[in-house]
Amino acid sequence: MAVESPGLTDGSSEEIPPPPSNPPPIQPPAPAYAAPIYQPAPAPRRRRSLLWYSAVLVAIVVTLGAFGLLYIDDQSWQQQAGQMQQQNAALRDKLAVSDAAASDAQQRIKDLQTQLQHPELGLWNVPEKIDGPNSWLEGGIPDTFTYHLKATATGPMSVSILTFEQYTAGIECMNGGGTANFCLNHSGSVKSFLDVRSVSYDFHQAEGCAAYLAVWTSSSNITVNPDVTVTYNPASTFTGVCG
Repeated sequence: MAVESPGLTDGSSEEIPPPPSNPPPIQPPAPAYAAPIYQPAPAPRRRRSLLWYSAVLVAIVVTLGAFGLLYIDDQSWQQQAGQMQQQNAALRDKLAVSDAAASDAQQRIKDLQTQLQHPELGLWNVPEKIDGPNSWLEGGIPDTFTYHLKATATGPMSVSILTFEQYTAGIECMNGGGTANFCLNHSGSVKSFLDVRSVSYDFHQAEGCAAYLAVWTSSSNITVNPDVTVTYNPASTFTGVCG
């Protein structure tokens, strides 16, 4: 069917195309006003880097500060420990000195107790002369004492410890014409020291017996310098020739 176009004035006709088979969807009209959507602006990269470096720096400072405090605290403890070690060493030294002093005091107390129980007494310390082979010195040895025979001489001397019987035999020898230097040292003796310049001997047989004496003789003129002492030490039973 031909339709006349009203717009044509020259009498020509044009065919009208048919409508499309799938018409486009009808879009709703756009609203008159749409609210803008807010999106935060991204932080500048430089600002974020500064914040990160600041956080790291703060962490480093805090860590170093903590290590510094620990170091100072450790140094303080080490100093205190060193001072305590020095104090302990000083106390140990004082304790050692005190222990030594206490030990010395205990030993002195023991010595004093021993001296009180066994006093030592001087018996003979005056120098004496012997005028040749027929002169002699003699002295008794007390009972219940330890006899400390000690002497020096300006020349050879002979010292003998005799019983009374041996001394009597020596006197008889001299009455028979012998010299004191020979008879008193060769008529029997408990102990003899012949032709010596010094003697030091402790005699114990008189601790429970009153039967001894000591004699000094010489073949020449000499001076005897005695230092004879005795210690009180009574025996619990008879001793020597008394037993």
